[in-house]
Amino acid sequence: MAQKQILLIVGGGVAAYKALELTRLLRKAGVGVRPILTQAGAQFVTPLSLAALAEDKVYSELFSLTDEAEMGHIQLSRSADLVVVVPATADLMAKAAHGLAGDLASTTLLATDKPVLMAPAMNVRMWEHPATKRNLATLKADGVAFVGPDDGAMACGEHGPGRMAEPAVIFEAIMGMLAGKSAPAIAQGPLAGRRAIVTAGPTAEPIDPVRYLTNRSSGKQGYAIAEALAALGCDVTLVSGPTALSAPTGVKRVQVETARQMLAACQAALPADLAVCVAAVADWRPADEGAVKIKKTGDAPPALKLVENPDILATLSAPGPARPRLVVGFAAETNDVEAYAQAKLARKGCDWIVANDVSAPGVMGGDDNTVSIVSATGVERWDKTAKSDVATRLAQRMAEALA
Repeated sequence: MAQKQILLIVGGGVAAYKALELTRLLRKAGVGVRPILTQAGAQFVTPLSLAALAEDKVYSELFSLTDEAEMGHIQLSRSADLVVVVPATADLMAKAAHGLAGDLASTTLLATDKPVLMAPAMNVRMWEHPATKRNLATLKADGVAFVGPDDGAMACGEHGPGRMAEPAVIFEAIMGMLAGKSAPAIAQGPLAGRRAIVTAGPTAEPIDPVRYLTNRSSGKQGYAIAEALAALGCDVTLVSGPTALSAPTGVKRVQVETARQMLAACQAALPADLAVCVAAVADWRPADEGAVKIKKTGDAPPALKLVENPDILATLSAPGPARPRLVVGFAAETNDVEAYAQAKLARKGCDWIVANDVSAPGVMGGDDNTVSIVSATGVERWDKTAKSDVATRLAQRMAEALA
């Protein structure tokens, strides 16, 4: 893909530093990067660092005698295969939505006839403001594609949607669009218009500021299911415990640590048509979290009193107007797998249980899985296959159930 060219507009925000890593990833993949650095963006990254990574000149001035002698903003807008705005600040989105052209970045966006991909980044209140929502709707109607934003902690100290997607996720969205795939913002497929909640990964229950209770879950199966559902057009919220994985393209990720945080995030994501509880949630947590590190005194180890965590699957499965139409749970067992799964199905009140035997080496944290689908109609056993294939097959089955 060495012949492909990106016009990268770097907006002004703390997330601008991620544009440097994105540029590195694109150049490593053989994609040309021509940067436009806004005046505000230059407060966060330097033209020198951006030029060094892009291996190209950095453009910033609309009224440059040298560049505008050849109508530079027109040439820039037409020279790329894709225009990418990282970060897409509230200001840049507003200018693009209303056709303003007061600087090089906004003028280029107005003059381009190429596809545009934006990665929004802003304070949660700004993202949720009615004006931003109107601008977002306008830009989507104009054909602009979006990746992110994620849900999480921000530099301003607040928490919520507005955190820019990670460079690896933006990179995948760019490569997909360069390959001719549908823009991430365009929902197509049998689950278009549907909303799903997917939980993934472990939870971490603090004992003190240093230690915590957790498990071996990698989150791979849950992330694969979220990605497969999004590929079918579903609007997916991925509620994830601590993992080393990047958010799938087109998926809104909410990062949590504890079971209580995971339940709160799931309830905040309602209403939904579908809930898939893949996360390996800790059954118990310490009754008291130490304010300071518990020290070894030479005596007997301290007693660790545990209390039960909230049951996320049972809560989402409970009858009522907020219950998703289809609720799917997972059961990771080491023995009597199907018997335990059938008991869990009855106890939790969900529609399906996806059971898997985690006693085999390499299942927890590995790339393959062997599952059985347990429902009121019986047990369906699937052969061992890649977790991504399990996810694709499950997503298709869920789409059929919701049709």
